[in-house]
Amino acid sequence: MGTMTIDGRKVEFTDEKNVLSIIRKAGINIPTLCYHSELSTFGACRLCTVEDDRGRTFASCSEEPRDGMVIFTNTGKLRKYRKLIVELLLAAHCRDCTTCERSANCTLRELALRLGVKDVRFQNTRPEYPLDFSSPSIVRDPNKCILCGNCVRACRELQGIEALGFAYRGTDAIVMPAFGRDIVTTDCVNCGQCRVVCPTAAISIKSHEEQVWDALADPNVRVVAQIAPAVRVAVGKEFGLPNGRSQMGRIVNALHRMGFDEVYDTTISADLTIIEETNEFLDRVANGGKLPLLTSCCPAWVKFVEDQFPEYENNVSTCRSPQGMLSATIKEYFRDPEKAGDKKTIVVSFMPCTAKKMEITWDRNRTKDEPDTDFVLTSTELIRMIKTSGFDFATLEPEACDVPFGFGSGAGVIFGASGGVTEAVLRRLVPDHSQKTLASIANCGVRGDGFIREFTVPYNGIDVKVCVVSGLANARAVMEKVQNGEAEYHLIEGMACRRGCVMGGGQPVHAGDRTKEARTKGLYNADNTSIIKKSDENPMVDALYAGLLKGKEHELLHVHKKH
Repeated sequence: MGTMTIDGRKVEFTDEKNVLSIIRKAGINIPTLCYHSELSTFGACRLCTVEDDRGRTFASCSEEPRDGMVIFTNTGKLRKYRKLIVELLLAAHCRDCTTCERSANCTLRELALRLGVKDVRFQNTRPEYPLDFSSPSIVRDPNKCILCGNCVRACRELQGIEALGFAYRGTDAIVMPAFGRDIVTTDCVNCGQCRVVCPTAAISIKSHEEQVWDALADPNVRVVAQIAPAVRVAVGKEFGLPNGRSQMGRIVNALHRMGFDEVYDTTISADLTIIEETNEFLDRVANGGKLPLLTSCCPAWVKFVEDQFPEYENNVSTCRSPQGMLSATIKEYFRDPEKAGDKKTIVVSFMPCTAKKMEITWDRNRTKDEPDTDFVLTSTELIRMIKTSGFDFATLEPEACDVPFGFGSGAGVIFGASGGVTEAVLRRLVPDHSQKTLASIANCGVRGDGFIREFTVPYNGIDVKVCVVSGLANARAVMEKVQNGEAEYHLIEGMACRRGCVMGGGQPVHAGDRTKEARTKGLYNADNTSIIKKSDENPMVDALYAGLLKGKEHELLHVHKKH
């Protein structure tokens, strides 16, 4: 406990790790470019520099708080200093702002306006670098990089991949993969967390909006949409609606107005995933199959296991992801000539995840020699499409999804939060669905703030050991413990992004702690109001197994790999 004086006001502090945190606690939005609360302190941009009562200046992000400190955040010297920093950054930066991917929410542009930078006096002497389009998920533009190092630290510290790093020194410094390779040739898992922390458009989502608009304009094409759970709790804030509140009904309305012929809910295939994955888990336990069973919903996690721990490749569930299951089922449904109506069916999935763009390129996600999903658009791309259409999203009347793939259980909805898949499995394993039973499952350790959660649940005389992990750096620690015999689990739920899909690489950026919490809470609230809580009690799922999927379960719901 201590007290410091900030701009003439006394401010108490406790365990804040730096002066910057205390300044923000005092309600002062001091500018930064390289600081991120979940990353290590880098101190590169120097925009958070403050001045003490002796005239000494220092970067507040890297200064430990001390009792009795007296600091000033907005002196004339500091304003000139910050303005000069931004001007120098702009001098070495591509300034095609009107056509930039991040024009509307670029942190550098916001700071230039805020600090009054109206002219750039310095010449850009940096060479122009080629863009890297090699990834199916992201685009790298080195000409918009400001060397903040956020992407490098996110890839190393949050994900443990290190696909990006710094090369050269001084004015020649550049962020790139090792040896200047294309990003696709690295261990990149396409999670998009580098894009989330990038303050400019040096890393952006590889967009497929134009291809979808073209498909919508083609009278010979039936365009079908599916919407993942985490998308519905991330879109509303961009249109002034309550943060984290599900906007599924408005999204459905908007997509119908754009021209989508059918709009379905991915939660129905999340229910299919639970039934298939639970059956697979019980079969492995009963018949000595490979354990722990590793979940297969997150493609970045799957790629991570296959790249970094190939000896556990056959531990990954054979189940397709919910996206893959629903797309394959939709395509099968419209193979019926009566339903097809002489139209080609195109499936567009709206996902919170950039790695889903990679997933649809895998051969394992093809059926009858055609891709199951044709295009993946992220939440961010969906928001742009709504704005392009000119809809007043906040005033749209909610609409229901279409049948027969428009209804999922509460268990399917919570897939978007870390621990949601496991909780849905546990609901499936118990015959009871009373409020008391569901509450006991929710409180068994499956929910929580920890990025690694370990717990044991009894089932048929077996103590089932479960690990829920999010963030690939955390996943590496878990898998290394398994590899070294230091830990033993029956089931590991892995998600590449911390907190799960709600914080996926395709979600809108500028998400602070309140937004992260609101998105997760929004999914649990949607589950609370769902009539059906368990995947195996969804009548639409029962109808699918009795009809369309009968005899085709393995072909449509599983990848074709030997285990």
